[in-house]
Amino acid sequence: MATQLRVYFEPEIHHNSASTEPVRVRLGDLLPLLTMAQRFKYAWLKDFLNDEVTISEDLYQVLQEFLGFQPTA
Repeated sequence: MATQLRVYFEPEIHHNSASTEPVRVRLGDLLPLLTMAQRFKYAWLKDFLNDEVTISEDLYQVLQEFLGFQPTA
């Protein structure tokens, strides 16, 4: 008995980055995933290195201070 093959067509998905709504994610949920991706050198992470993210003003200020922090010996 011959096997009958069925062909399924995927619905067309149109990606338009200009109309994409931003997704809000807690930093506490995001950091462990990014850390793991960087530690194990997942190639997909490189695809997003030029993407911009929005952070709060107070986090930005803390990061700026941390960037200039020099640990004392």
